[in-house]
Amino acid sequence: MKLFQKMLIASTTVGLITPLATQASDAVNLEELNSYSRSTSKVQRLNNKTFINEVSNDISSLKSYDDGLELKTQQNKFDAGFFSETTSMDGKAIFTLGAVEYHDSTNTDSEAVQAYYSYTMNLNSSFTGDDNLYVRIKTGNSSDWTTSKTYGTYLSSSKGNSDALKVDKIWYQFPIGENNTVWVGPKIENYYMHGTTPSIYKPVTKQFTLGGNGNAYGASTDTGVGWAYQADNGFAISSNVGTKSHTSQKVGNNYVPTGILTDATKTSWATQVGYTKPQYSVSAIMNVKSNGWSDSYYKAGDINGDAVDTSQYTAVGLRGWWRPESTGTATPSISLGYDTTEYDASSDQSKADAWFLGLNWQDIFRADDRIGVAFGQPTTNESLDVSPLAYELYYSFKPNDSVTMTPAIFGGSDRNGTVDGDIFGAVFETTFKF
Repeated sequence: MKLFQKMLIASTTVGLITPLATQASDAVNLEELNSYSRSTSKVQRLNNKTFINEVSNDISSLKSYDDGLELKTQQNKFDAGFFSETTSMDGKAIFTLGAVEYHDSTNTDSEAVQAYYSYTMNLNSSFTGDDNLYVRIKTGNSSDWTTSKTYGTYLSSSKGNSDALKVDKIWYQFPIGENNTVWVGPKIENYYMHGTTPSIYKPVTKQFTLGGNGNAYGASTDTGVGWAYQADNGFAISSNVGTKSHTSQKVGNNYVPTGILTDATKTSWATQVGYTKPQYSVSAIMNVKSNGWSDSYYKAGDINGDAVDTSQYTAVGLRGWWRPESTGTATPSISLGYDTTEYDASSDQSKADAWFLGLNWQDIFRADDRIGVAFGQPTTNESLDVSPLAYELYYSFKPNDSVTMTPAIFGGSDRNGTVDGDIFGAVFETTFKF
């Protein structure tokens, strides 16, 4: 069965389920149920005069109890669910239905239609009013092509956690003065600590995040510390270091963690300068990666061959974006990216580059909808006999304020860095926010 036939059957099933869910939601009015419950309780109390008198006496006693202060404190603790008053939580669940087709028959990933999910909870706590302790708890069952970087099919929504609920991110940030911010955490990525947002394109595949998630911006979760200065006029400068401090190496007969900033630690040191106004932004970044740091989602296979040691390199990235004054017009927001990488080797394959273009239209057919188109060249070496290209196209809409549905297609030619290494895929994602 061809991919489109499979997806047609799957999408039809989802379409049948969605109206039923909407009808069920409309049929239940919680406020009416609460009103009915209050009315019923009132009738029962009116039939029991003794009960009314007892309740009235209890209320009078409670009102006079220590001026009600201690009672209110206890009530607040109960209502807050024992969270601090400065702690907030939000989250989302994403259902993914999709499949891919490969031109290269040697690929081992499945081409069957598959279903996955991810579930995320975000916790934010402040202790001074200006600081923030951030914790992200996440789980999911993503696998196969949804978490593969080889063909660019890794989805932004994916989380391959074998259904285990774990801490996915945790860091603490605090201000120094009015314009400086410091981050420190055992689980953080570089791009959370930048002073300038590199791209406003909202992607489906992870390769198109950050204006091209290649060598300059590619990141990986581990120990990190960073600083950013953001001036009132839009200028910003930031610098941060991420280290794979938990990566192990063999010492004798044992494997021990490499530690923080040692000679064997995989390290990414990124410094960014940018300028942002409400309608546009430009920025440049230099990222020095050492000891085998590898995290690029936007790369066309083994682009340097065996002649180049890719464990040490410096990447420079240029980013820019512009958006119209208002949405709902034919003019899209535009995000651009370009990376160039210099590997620590003397060879005609020691250089590589990448580029990206992302377009978003909002509020075109209905409120809060979004059309997205992105394409570009993943990181590759011009001396190789391939011309890799990656793309995606999607439409996102909201049936209600808390649910977003997104059908999308994506793919590429020579995407894995080899001739005829082509890919085509389609997904239908439903996001529930709470």
